[in-house]
Amino acid sequence: MSGSGTNLRKILEASFQDGRCRVVMIFSDRSDSKAVEIGKDFDIPVFVRDIRGFYAKRGKSLRDLVVREEFDRETVKALSSYEVDVVAYAGYMSIATQPLIDAFLGVNVHPADLSIMNRDKRKYTGDHAVRDAVKSGEKQLRASTHLIEEKVDYGRILMISAPLSVPYDEIRSRLLSKDPETLNALERNMINDFVKEQQNLLKEKGDWIIFPKTLEYLAEGRYAQDGQGSLYFDNQPIPQGLRLEEI
Repeated sequence: MSGSGTNLRKILEASFQDGRCRVVMIFSDRSDSKAVEIGKDFDIPVFVRDIRGFYAKRGKSLRDLVVREEFDRETVKALSSYEVDVVAYAGYMSIATQPLIDAFLGVNVHPADLSIMNRDKRKYTGDHAVRDAVKSGEKQLRASTHLIEEKVDYGRILMISAPLSVPYDEIRSRLLSKDPETLNALERNMINDFVKEQQNLLKEKGDWIIFPKTLEYLAEGRYAQDGQGSLYFDNQPIPQGLRLEEI
Protein backbone atom coordinates (compact mmCIF):
# COMPACT_ATOMS: atom_id res chain seq x y z
CA MET A 1 0.00 0.00 0.00
CA SER A 2 1.01 3.60 -0.55
CA GLY A 3 -1.78 5.76 0.88
CA SER A 4 -4.87 5.48 3.06
CA GLY A 5 -5.21 1.71 2.66
CA THR A 6 -9.01 1.57 2.37
CA ASN A 7 -8.81 -1.50 0.13
CA LEU A 8 -6.48 -3.17 2.61
CA ARG A 9 -8.88 -2.50 5.47
CA LYS A 10 -11.68 -4.18 3.54
CA ILE A 11 -9.46 -7.20 2.90
CA LEU A 12 -8.63 -7.38 6.60
CA GLU A 13 -12.28 -7.04 7.55
CA ALA A 14 -13.30 -9.86 5.22
CA SER A 15 -14.35 -13.06 6.92
CA PHE A 16 -12.17 -15.88 5.58
CA GLN A 17 -13.94 -18.67 7.39
CA ASP A 18 -11.66 -21.59 6.56
CA GLY A 19 -8.44 -19.79 7.48
CA ARG A 20 -6.73 -20.56 4.17
CA CYS A 21 -6.38 -16.87 3.42
CA ARG A 22 -4.85 -14.48 5.94
CA VAL A 23 -2.80 -11.29 5.87
CA VAL A 24 0.64 -11.99 7.34
CA MET A 25 2.26 -8.57 6.89
CA ILE A 26 1.78 -5.09 5.45
CA PHE A 27 4.35 -3.45 3.19
CA SER A 28 4.32 0.24 2.27
CA ASP A 29 6.57 2.27 -0.02
CA ARG A 30 5.52 5.54 1.62
CA SER A 31 6.46 6.68 5.12
CA ASP A 32 3.40 8.96 5.22
CA SER A 33 0.91 6.18 4.44
CA LYS A 34 -1.57 4.74 6.94
CA ALA A 35 0.30 1.41 7.04
CA VAL A 36 1.48 1.67 10.65
CA GLU A 37 -1.96 2.75 11.80
CA ILE A 38 -3.63 -0.18 10.05
CA GLY A 39 -1.02 -2.60 11.34
CA LYS A 40 -1.72 -1.39 14.88
CA ASP A 41 -5.49 -1.67 14.42
CA PHE A 42 -5.25 -5.28 13.22
CA ASP A 43 -2.12 -6.42 15.09
CA ILE A 44 -0.19 -7.18 11.89
CA PRO A 45 3.55 -6.62 11.28
CA VAL A 46 4.36 -3.59 9.10
CA PHE A 47 7.44 -2.99 6.96
CA VAL A 48 7.93 0.50 5.50
CA ARG A 49 10.59 1.49 2.96
CA ASP A 50 10.09 4.99 1.60
CA ILE A 51 10.69 4.89 -2.14
CA ARG A 52 11.24 8.64 -2.35
CA GLY A 53 14.14 8.46 0.09
CA PHE A 54 15.52 5.44 -1.77
CA TYR A 55 15.65 7.43 -5.00
CA ALA A 56 16.85 10.65 -3.36
CA LYS A 57 19.81 8.85 -1.81
CA ARG A 58 20.86 7.78 -5.32
CA GLY A 59 20.12 11.13 -6.92
CA LYS A 60 17.72 9.55 -9.41
CA SER A 61 14.26 10.37 -10.76
CA LEU A 62 11.30 8.27 -9.61
CA ARG A 63 10.81 7.37 -13.28
CA ASP A 64 14.08 5.44 -13.36
CA LEU A 65 12.93 1.81 -13.54
CA VAL A 66 16.49 0.46 -13.15
CA VAL A 67 16.51 1.90 -9.63
CA ARG A 68 12.98 0.56 -9.20
CA GLU A 69 14.25 -2.96 -9.88
CA GLU A 70 16.85 -2.50 -7.13
CA PHE A 71 14.11 -1.31 -4.77
CA ASP A 72 11.89 -4.26 -5.70
CA ARG A 73 14.68 -6.81 -5.15
CA GLU A 74 15.07 -5.57 -1.60
CA THR A 75 11.28 -5.59 -1.18
CA VAL A 76 11.24 -9.26 -2.22
CA LYS A 77 13.74 -10.04 0.55
CA ALA A 78 11.56 -8.25 3.11
CA LEU A 79 8.40 -10.09 2.05
CA SER A 80 10.11 -13.47 1.78
CA SER A 81 10.90 -13.55 5.48
CA TYR A 82 7.13 -13.61 6.16
CA GLU A 83 6.54 -16.64 3.87
CA VAL A 84 4.24 -14.62 1.59
CA ASP A 85 2.38 -16.55 -1.13
CA VAL A 86 0.28 -13.78 -2.69
CA VAL A 87 0.78 -10.02 -2.76
CA ALA A 88 -2.37 -7.87 -2.81
CA TYR A 89 -1.61 -4.46 -4.33
CA ALA A 90 -4.00 -2.44 -2.17
CA GLY A 91 -3.46 1.08 -3.48
CA TYR A 92 0.23 0.52 -4.26
CA MET A 93 1.22 3.43 -6.48
CA SER A 94 4.66 2.26 -7.62
CA ILE A 95 5.07 0.31 -10.86
CA ALA A 96 6.10 -3.27 -10.06
CA THR A 97 9.19 -4.43 -11.93
CA GLN A 98 10.23 -7.95 -12.86
CA PRO A 99 11.93 -8.97 -9.57
CA LEU A 100 8.68 -8.39 -7.68
CA ILE A 101 6.46 -9.80 -10.43
CA ASP A 102 8.51 -12.99 -10.66
CA ALA A 103 8.72 -13.56 -6.91
CA PHE A 104 5.02 -13.54 -6.00
CA LEU A 105 1.56 -13.98 -7.44
CA GLY A 106 0.34 -10.38 -7.45
CA VAL A 107 -3.30 -9.27 -7.50
CA ASN A 108 -4.49 -5.72 -8.14
CA VAL A 109 -7.89 -4.02 -8.35
CA HIS A 110 -8.54 -1.43 -11.06
CA PRO A 111 -11.55 0.96 -11.29
CA ALA A 112 -12.70 -0.09 -14.75
CA ASP A 113 -13.96 -3.01 -16.78
CA LEU A 114 -10.66 -4.15 -18.27
CA SER A 115 -12.43 -6.40 -20.75
CA ILE A 116 -13.56 -3.34 -22.76
CA MET A 117 -11.26 -2.95 -25.73
CA ASN A 118 -10.47 -0.16 -28.19
CA ARG A 119 -9.18 -2.15 -31.14
CA ASP A 120 -6.22 -4.10 -29.73
CA LYS A 121 -5.85 -2.07 -26.52
CA ARG A 122 -7.70 -2.03 -23.23
CA LYS A 123 -9.79 1.10 -23.29
CA TYR A 124 -9.76 2.17 -19.65
CA THR A 125 -6.30 1.85 -18.11
CA GLY A 126 -4.23 4.27 -16.06
CA ASP A 127 -4.97 6.66 -13.24
CA HIS A 128 -7.92 8.37 -14.97
CA ALA A 129 -9.91 5.28 -15.90
CA VAL A 130 -13.14 6.43 -14.25
CA ARG A 131 -12.89 9.90 -15.76
CA ASP A 132 -12.24 8.41 -19.20
CA ALA A 133 -15.20 6.03 -18.91
CA VAL A 134 -17.56 8.80 -17.78
CA LYS A 135 -16.40 11.17 -20.51
CA SER A 136 -16.93 8.39 -23.06
CA GLY A 137 -20.54 8.11 -21.94
CA GLU A 138 -20.34 4.60 -20.48
CA LYS A 139 -23.73 3.79 -18.96
CA GLN A 140 -22.20 1.45 -16.37
CA LEU A 141 -18.94 1.29 -14.44
CA ARG A 142 -17.28 -1.85 -13.15
CA ALA A 143 -14.08 -2.66 -11.27
CA SER A 144 -11.69 -5.50 -12.17
CA THR A 145 -9.19 -7.61 -10.29
CA HIS A 146 -6.27 -8.80 -12.36
CA LEU A 147 -2.89 -10.42 -12.07
CA ILE A 148 0.15 -8.17 -11.82
CA GLU A 149 2.13 -8.70 -14.99
CA GLU A 150 4.78 -6.78 -16.90
CA LYS A 151 2.52 -4.29 -18.70
CA VAL A 152 0.65 -2.02 -16.29
CA ASP A 153 -3.13 -2.72 -16.17
CA TYR A 154 -2.76 -5.50 -18.75
CA GLY A 155 -2.56 -8.52 -16.45
CA ARG A 156 -4.99 -11.37 -16.98
CA ILE A 157 -8.42 -10.55 -15.55
CA LEU A 158 -9.60 -12.51 -12.51
CA MET A 159 -12.95 -10.91 -11.63
CA ILE A 160 -15.19 -8.05 -12.79
CA SER A 161 -17.66 -6.45 -10.42
CA ALA A 162 -21.40 -6.07 -10.82
CA PRO A 163 -22.27 -2.88 -12.75
CA LEU A 164 -22.72 0.56 -11.22
CA SER A 165 -25.13 2.69 -13.28
CA VAL A 166 -23.88 6.20 -14.07
CA PRO A 167 -26.61 8.81 -13.32
CA TYR A 168 -26.12 11.20 -16.23
CA ASP A 169 -28.48 14.15 -16.56
CA GLU A 170 -28.90 16.78 -19.26
CA ILE A 171 -26.45 19.26 -17.73
CA ARG A 172 -23.71 16.70 -17.08
CA SER A 173 -24.10 15.15 -20.51
CA ARG A 174 -23.82 18.56 -22.15
CA LEU A 175 -20.72 19.48 -20.15
CA LEU A 176 -19.04 16.14 -20.86
CA SER A 177 -19.61 16.57 -24.59
CA LYS A 178 -17.93 20.00 -24.68
CA ASP A 179 -14.32 20.64 -25.58
CA PRO A 180 -12.46 20.69 -22.20
CA GLU A 181 -10.66 23.88 -23.29
CA THR A 182 -14.00 25.74 -23.44
CA LEU A 183 -15.12 24.85 -19.91
CA ASN A 184 -15.07 27.51 -17.23
CA ALA A 185 -13.87 26.83 -13.66
CA LEU A 186 -17.37 26.10 -12.35
CA GLU A 187 -18.07 23.62 -15.14
CA ARG A 188 -14.74 21.83 -14.62
CA ASN A 189 -15.47 21.56 -10.91
CA MET A 190 -18.90 20.11 -11.64
CA ILE A 191 -17.36 17.42 -13.84
CA ASN A 192 -14.56 16.70 -11.37
CA ASP A 193 -17.02 16.35 -8.48
CA PHE A 194 -19.21 14.02 -10.54
CA VAL A 195 -16.26 11.82 -11.52
CA LYS A 196 -15.01 11.72 -7.92
CA GLU A 197 -18.47 10.74 -6.70
CA GLN A 198 -18.66 7.88 -9.20
CA GLN A 199 -15.15 6.72 -8.32
CA ASN A 200 -15.99 6.63 -4.61
CA LEU A 201 -19.20 4.70 -5.31
CA LEU A 202 -17.33 2.25 -7.53
CA LYS A 203 -14.78 1.65 -4.80
CA GLU A 204 -17.59 0.83 -2.36
CA LYS A 205 -19.70 -1.25 -4.77
CA GLY A 206 -16.83 -2.72 -6.76
CA ASP A 207 -13.32 -2.76 -5.27
CA TRP A 208 -14.32 -3.55 -1.71
CA ILE A 209 -16.39 -6.52 -2.82
CA ILE A 210 -14.31 -8.18 -5.52
CA PHE A 211 -10.83 -7.73 -4.03
CA PRO A 212 -11.45 -9.82 -0.86
CA LYS A 213 -13.59 -12.27 -2.84
CA THR A 214 -10.84 -12.79 -5.43
CA LEU A 215 -8.30 -13.53 -2.71
CA GLU A 216 -10.72 -15.90 -1.02
CA TYR A 217 -11.32 -17.83 -4.25
CA LEU A 218 -7.59 -18.02 -4.92
CA ALA A 219 -7.07 -19.49 -1.46
CA GLU A 220 -9.83 -22.03 -2.10
CA GLY A 221 -8.14 -23.15 -5.31
CA ARG A 222 -11.08 -22.18 -7.51
CA TYR A 223 -8.83 -20.35 -9.98
CA ALA A 224 -6.43 -22.29 -12.20
CA GLN A 225 -4.38 -21.85 -15.35
CA ASP A 226 -3.32 -24.22 -18.09
CA GLY A 227 0.05 -24.61 -19.75
CA GLN A 228 -0.64 -21.69 -22.07
CA GLY A 229 -1.55 -19.38 -19.18
CA SER A 230 -5.31 -19.34 -19.89
CA LEU A 231 -7.36 -18.84 -16.72
CA TYR A 232 -10.17 -21.02 -15.38
CA PHE A 233 -12.69 -20.70 -12.56
CA ASP A 234 -14.18 -23.94 -11.23
CA ASN A 235 -12.68 -25.63 -14.31
CA GLN A 236 -14.53 -23.28 -16.70
CA PRO A 237 -12.51 -20.95 -18.98
CA ILE A 238 -12.69 -17.23 -18.13
CA PRO A 239 -10.86 -15.48 -21.00
CA GLN A 240 -12.26 -12.09 -19.91
CA GLY A 241 -12.43 -12.76 -16.18
CA LEU A 242 -15.29 -13.89 -13.96
CA ARG A 243 -18.18 -11.41 -13.91
CA LEU A 244 -19.59 -11.20 -10.42
CA GLU A 245 -23.22 -11.71 -11.39
CA GLU A 246 -22.22 -15.06 -12.91
CA ILE A 247 -21.26 -16.53 -9.52
